[in-house]
Amino acid sequence: MNNHEIDYTIYGENMQFVEVELDPNETVIAEAGALMMMEDDIQMETIFGDGSKSSGGSLMNRLIGAGKRVITGESLFMTTFTNEGTQKRHVYFASPYPGEIIPMDLSELNGKIICQKDAFLAAAKGVEVGIAFQRKLGAGFFGGEGFIMQKLEGDGMAFVHAGGTISSRQLAPGERLRVDTGCLVAMTADVDYDIQAVGGIKTALFGGEGIFFATLRGPGTVWIQSLPFSRLASRVFAAAPVSQGGGGRGSDEGGIGGLFDIFNR
Repeated sequence: MNNHEIDYTIYGENMQFVEVELDPNETVIAEAGALMMMEDDIQMETIFGDGSKSSGGSLMNRLIGAGKRVITGESLFMTTFTNEGTQKRHVYFASPYPGEIIPMDLSELNGKIICQKDAFLAAAKGVEVGIAFQRKLGAGFFGGEGFIMQKLEGDGMAFVHAGGTISSRQLAPGERLRVDTGCLVAMTADVDYDIQAVGGIKTALFGGEGIFFATLRGPGTVWIQSLPFSRLASRVFAAAPVSQGGGGRGSDEGGIGGLFDIFNR
């Protein structure tokens, strides 16, 4: 094993958090801002890149690792949490919005998964968080995730977060699944990913499902989310009260009071 071996427990249903148990000298890496709480003897450190061997060593290698994260829309930095005590300690990471945390043992997934850019939450130290370029122009332009997705490599545990309820599908060789482009969370590296036009001008313009599907062809495993964050944000934005200067809503009604009205509808 090249990665630290960690134990974990996931709590909750709609707003989950994961408890990671660290033996002495074990380390977990996480996105900046993912921490919920941690016990005594846990040492927190901010680093460039992901702390894996490929991003360690020289300053140039660390800058390259950090640069990859910037390309995927993440922060330059990641945070490591190391148990520097003599007993088992725990650190906790929370999901950023309603959904589920998916534990992925990379040693059982051929050492590599491809996921959407903001899906990564935490992982055992040694897991490499990199980038995966879409090789097909169509998937890059219209696939919902652009040319670049995240790539998680290694043989340890990784935790991915997505919105709503998560469906895991095992695709047989040649089996094809058509998915809304925003609902794709992750897939194993052997899945063939492309896009397909919805078909029909009326369906494309007025069907409400966009112009393209993501097409996933097996063999391999795919993870699908029922509520992409972009869909949740657009519904909240559409329901938000419009502030009108000089009349109409009062300042309180368009502020906190209006916010409660959104969720009471």
